[in-house]
Amino acid sequence: MPDTLPALPASPPLIAAQSDQQAVLLWLSEFMDRPATLRSYRKETERFLLWLSDRNKQLQQVQREDVLDYQRFLQAPWPPERWIGPARSRQHPHWKPFTGPLQPGSIRQALTILSALFSYLSEAGYRRGNPFKLVRKRQQATTLPVERFFDQQSWQAILHAIDTLPAESRRDQQQAARARWLITLLYLTGARRQEVAQARMGDFSQRRQQWWWRVQGKGGSHADIPVSDELMTAMAAYRNSLGLSAQPEHQEDTPLACKLPGEKNQTLQPISDKAIYLICREIFQRAASQSADEAVRSRLIQASTHWLRHTAASHQLDAGIPLLMVSLNLRHASIQTTRRYLHSEDDARHAATGLHRMQDRKTVTEPAGNPESGTPPDSNTP
Repeated sequence: MPDTLPALPASPPLIAAQSDQQAVLLWLSEFMDRPATLRSYRKETERFLLWLSDRNKQLQQVQREDVLDYQRFLQAPWPPERWIGPARSRQHPHWKPFTGPLQPGSIRQALTILSALFSYLSEAGYRRGNPFKLVRKRQQATTLPVERFFDQQSWQAILHAIDTLPAESRRDQQQAARARWLITLLYLTGARRQEVAQARMGDFSQRRQQWWWRVQGKGGSHADIPVSDELMTAMAAYRNSLGLSAQPEHQEDTPLACKLPGEKNQTLQPISDKAIYLICREIFQRAASQSADEAVRSRLIQASTHWLRHTAASHQLDAGIPLLMVSLNLRHASIQTTRRYLHSEDDARHAATGLHRMQDRKTVTEPAGNPESGTPPDSNTP
């Protein structure tokens, strides 16, 4: 019997991809049932493949040093004229992969997505190992308060911007009605813009004279969000601008947010999540330009649609809605995620800490003793 066993032949690949593009497309196809995830993964992998192409490298050649270089590149894409430009459709001739340098959270997200890609390619036998797994893990400050929300001054500026939108023409009125509807919907429900983009009016239904919105969230999961009378009033106003009845019909297929109807084609078409982002950003920029407060302007200029979700959580908690109910409304996996928005809890703790003062511990009476003889208190002198 030989001392050593013969080496086993290398396992054949589990996928038939013949190029990086084919391998990536096969991986992306695993997420066809999760449109929001698919868009995010496709964006990050396209950026990475374009970067590799500039370096004349393929996925099978990526090493740890390349991961570090790409991480630094995301902090400041260079040269900017090659990589950075205004937000545009992918089909636009002047489209650029980035609108600016990525923030630390976005960089972590990009590396996490690419690590998932390389794990897949490694398991499939398309390449050997995952260099992204060698990235040193840093403890994330997940317990820090979330500050990406609108304070009262910023929120009032947004409401004023909506109230002062142009309304001279029919098209202006329709644009204003849609903008008001989107801001109201995102604020009152805390929904994600991707969830709004794929929703239909018929997803709203009544049970025991109460309205609910059946939402398809992350991972294709479904949940019911309670709908307030205020939101139903806002929906009626938006539907009126589209020439529809006040309330949606059962299983109505009208998009929850629509493109402006054209003169020839009156069929209502859904708008994309990117369009929702741009509409909200336009409102935030308009509010910033109208505000005289420098801090408010700074906050509004950097805001995105996701701030409305954070603001929904913060304002619900400030209004006294129980933590568990807010967590259910926003469909957080953990109640600790919702607790990050509980600013009133931090305010109360800060105020209570102010009761602990050195001045309160200052001695107000002289200790017992004989002041004339200088005998100290508790002296053993007879």
